[in-house]
Amino acid sequence: MTSSDQTTPSPVRSTQVRLAQRPVGEPGDDTYDIGPVDLPALADGQLLLRVVYLSLDPYMRGRMSDAPSYAAPVAVGDVMEGGTVVVVEESRHPEWSAGDVALSYSGWQTHAISDGTGLRRLDPSRAPISTALGVLGMPGFTAYAGLLEIGKPQAGETVVVAAATGPVGSAVGQVAQARGARSVGIAGGEAKRAALTEEFGFDVALDHRSPDFAAELAAAVPDGIDVYFENVGGPVTREVLRHVNTYARIPVCGLVSSYNATSAPEGPDRLPGFMGLVLRKSLTVRGFIQNEFTASHGRDFVREMSGWVADGTVRYREDVVQGLESAPEAFRGLLTGKNFGKLVVQVSEDPTR
Repeated sequence: MTSSDQTTPSPVRSTQVRLAQRPVGEPGDDTYDIGPVDLPALADGQLLLRVVYLSLDPYMRGRMSDAPSYAAPVAVGDVMEGGTVVVVEESRHPEWSAGDVALSYSGWQTHAISDGTGLRRLDPSRAPISTALGVLGMPGFTAYAGLLEIGKPQAGETVVVAAATGPVGSAVGQVAQARGARSVGIAGGEAKRAALTEEFGFDVALDHRSPDFAAELAAAVPDGIDVYFENVGGPVTREVLRHVNTYARIPVCGLVSSYNATSAPEGPDRLPGFMGLVLRKSLTVRGFIQNEFTASHGRDFVREMSGWVADGTVRYREDVVQGLESAPEAFRGLLTGKNFGKLVVQVSEDPTR
């Protein structure tokens, strides 16, 4: 073969969603810069990944800000962070082959190059691969570990969770029931309220938009609240705190109602009243980040949650939007409760379906 017969492979072009500027309030379209970039040829030990599914999660709003947080912010100009399910398109890595499917952290882009660090192989025969971003992934583990390590629900106790049709909240209620507790879910809108009992099997479902929400919550927890799994904050939490029992436990997972806030809430300072309640009721209030519990609960989560999903003890719903270009608008909707179930962007064809 002569040199004239040899051709240089065309570069792989990845479409990326990069952080263009730090948003103030709701992230608008000008928060992002969407465009293509040519990826370099693979070196030895590297893999070319094609993103199939991208997870959208509330924590991403914090990564857009440079305010103090538990993790470093996304730098302006960098690809937005996010969990992904990927398929290996090309491999120069001894442990991976083309066609392998993995959980990765490739972020908001269509293709990425990896050296294999942080990849977790997925078995498509065990569960739909998208569940690695939801009930069998980070959200499911957040619910499992936060509830069992901090909430410690006991048989016969009452567990309340807001944002209860989301991937974390829906798992919280069902895991609580698997431990013999009574689950009360709070969601926004009649369709979500109905799904809590009819689809996810909660004992009681409430709509926080109801004009009678305060009275309905009181009726739903006649023996008080033993565990409140905090996802939302705001008015829902204020009503819930009226009913917590002595020694109640409050795992603080998220405060999505305030993620787009640009100023402190109006009204009197409620902190003294809250601290007084913590004292009088001997409450346990603990914030957590799910990876704190990987070593202590990771294996049990894989075993128990996989079994519960397989036998129907834990059910899940996915809200799948199509195309990477849909991610910014879908993410805005996530922060205001427009999604229904685990929000996932299908970036490219799923080779397992």
